[in-house]
Amino acid sequence: MTGQAMTGRAELAGLVERLSGVSVLCLGDLMLDRFVYGSVERISPEGPIPVLRIDREAAMLGGAGNVVRNVVALGGQASFASVVGDDAAGREVTGLIATIDAVEPYLVVARGRETTIKTRYIASGQQLLRADRETVAPVAPSAIGDLRRVAVSEAGEAAATVLSDYGKGALTDEVIADVIAACGAAGRPVVIDPKGTDFTRYAGASAITPNVAELAEASRMPVTGEAEIAAAAAAIMAECAIAAVLVTRGAAGMTLIEGGGGEPLHLPAEGREVFDVSGAGDTVAAALATALGAGLVLADAARLANAAAGIVVGKVGTAVASAGELFGALHAQELLLGERKVAGTVEAIDRVEAWRGRGLDIGFTNGVFDLLHPGHISLLDQAKAACDRLVVGLNSDASVRRIKGEGRPVQTEAARAAVLSSLSAVDLVVVFAEDTPVRLIEALRPDVLVKGADYAIGEVVGGDIVEGYGGKVLLADLLAGHSTTATIERLSN
Repeated sequence: MTGQAMTGRAELAGLVERLSGVSVLCLGDLMLDRFVYGSVERISPEGPIPVLRIDREAAMLGGAGNVVRNVVALGGQASFASVVGDDAAGREVTGLIATIDAVEPYLVVARGRETTIKTRYIASGQQLLRADRETVAPVAPSAIGDLRRVAVSEAGEAAATVLSDYGKGALTDEVIADVIAACGAAGRPVVIDPKGTDFTRYAGASAITPNVAELAEASRMPVTGEAEIAAAAAAIMAECAIAAVLVTRGAAGMTLIEGGGGEPLHLPAEGREVFDVSGAGDTVAAALATALGAGLVLADAARLANAAAGIVVGKVGTAVASAGELFGALHAQELLLGERKVAGTVEAIDRVEAWRGRGLDIGFTNGVFDLLHPGHISLLDQAKAACDRLVVGLNSDASVRRIKGEGRPVQTEAARAAVLSSLSAVDLVVVFAEDTPVRLIEALRPDVLVKGADYAIGEVVGGDIVEGYGGKVLLADLLAGHSTTATIERLSN
């Protein structure tokens, strides 16, 4: 797990594929993150506070649940053990977990307990207020006993374990100690996102990931510069029997201190534009644990975690960094880290939510785009003119064969996606496997749906969905004389 980091970013990017399929046990405090988006145009006459006109709301997994989302986004397989209340929020987070592939949940229901809800109010990409609702009391011993049994059993099976401690009661001293012992006995790394001032409860951990403020409180030492941060981390390691400390330092990046007397590794921040730091700590813990579970040395695991954090702070809300985004960021394929143009549905949803959080309108069009011709370019240009960000739904190879028959497409979906993503009018390409893009439209909820004028408004697939929530359907003018089918026929002749 220890060792020197690789020097090249391209070499580091080559390690990303090793995260695929890594089994990670995620254990900790689960909560529901709600986001209320709107605009502020005036100050309340009742007091010096902004009036938020609400446009929409969203909910997603928070706390340890966001760690799970990040593990899966990076390609890992997650086992998830936590406690939920027997309330509506508990049922909602249970439902959200059920929608994520590659997760095996072990949720213990604590009767009479309120599931933690964090509600954030956001305008123009900035948080105005956060309101928390939760039970501030220890979890019932019976629920903790059930959680402990599951966690200890799973800890010996997973390639790595991450404990996400938000101080809500799921991680008692006994649970932490037993899980760390199980991981140690199995020779598995355990990463902890800590809470509180007593880090001795994490004795035996492979690594902890405090931020600077948490490090200062726990060490009771100054942390104003790199040397002081390294000294405080070293003191924590010696006092608490922790093998390594990865300190997250916000805009200053991260500092990794390992045992053995080596030099601290100072990593500059990767994010070039910060919109929201919510959940960035979850991303760091998830990436570090998954990378260690894949067998990477700690220094390389920390560098991957740093790059992943740089991606999520450029998004709004408790976001995730996908393996594809991480690979692209390390290769610097785009001007902004994390802004790759080809994405899966889950990543596309996160990207669209981030754009909406910045007040941008989302457009959508779809098609096969087999042999790109001037008619396609005209359609895409008109679509982009109607929105701030244009998402293109691209039929998969299998769906094209079903629709157009054998021999089509001429180009693979990878080739077609690469060509589309090279166009300045296109901001995101999402391949869909169904014959129609209805499910993708439902997931992305574009503000504008664009199709060619050879359709009537009522014939546009998904048009009723978009108009139903207040969006609009636009018919783009067709450029006559251009057709992929006709081009193929001419080539055949």
